[in-house]
Amino acid sequence: MAAPAQTTRIPLEVYLSTSWEPDAEYVDGVIEERPKGEWSHADWQAAVVEFFRNRRKEWNIRVALELRVQVTPDNFRVPDVTVLDRNQPVEQIITRPPIAVIEILSPQDSLSRMLKKLREYQQMGIQTILILNPGGDDRYRFSAFGLMPLTETAFNLPGSSSRFDLDEIKKLLD
Repeated sequence: MAAPAQTTRIPLEVYLSTSWEPDAEYVDGVIEERPKGEWSHADWQAAVVEFFRNRRKEWNIRVALELRVQVTPDNFRVPDVTVLDRNQPVEQIITRPPIAVIEILSPQDSLSRMLKKLREYQQMGIQTILILNPGGDDRYRFSAFGLMPLTETAFNLPGSSSRFDLDEIKKLLD
C-alpha cells in the first residue's frame, strides 16, 4: 500500500512575498499550483479580457487577468478573469466580492478542485461565476444551486451595468 502524499504547509507571509510562475493559489496553508496555460486557454482569457476592457468606461468596471482574490482569511484564489466595480478602491489583492469571476478550464483541471474553488467564490458573495471550456461548447454558471449549463449566451451581470456576451467574446478569439 502506498504512503499518503505529504502536504507541506507554509506561512501566509511566505505565499504573499513569493513570486509564483504562473501565480499559485494558497488554500488552507498549502500552495496549489495552477495548470500551465495552453494556447486555447490563453486565447479565451485574452478574448474575455478584451471584451470587458473595451467597455470598461461605459460600464464603470475594471477587468484583470489572473488577479489574487482573498476568498477567506486563509484562502487566496487566482481566477482567470476578474470583473470589478470601478467605484470600489483599487486593491492589490482583492478582498471585496468582484462583480464576476470567469474560469477557463484547462485539461489538467479536476472537477473536485474546481468545485471547491467555485464554492469559495460563492461564499465570498460573488454573484456571477462562469466556467468556459475552450475545448468544447460546454459553458457553465455556478450558484447556490450548483453547477448549471449556461443556456443563455448574453445576460446582464447582477450589481453592474455590464453584460456577458459569449457570441461577442467568440468573435475576439484569434
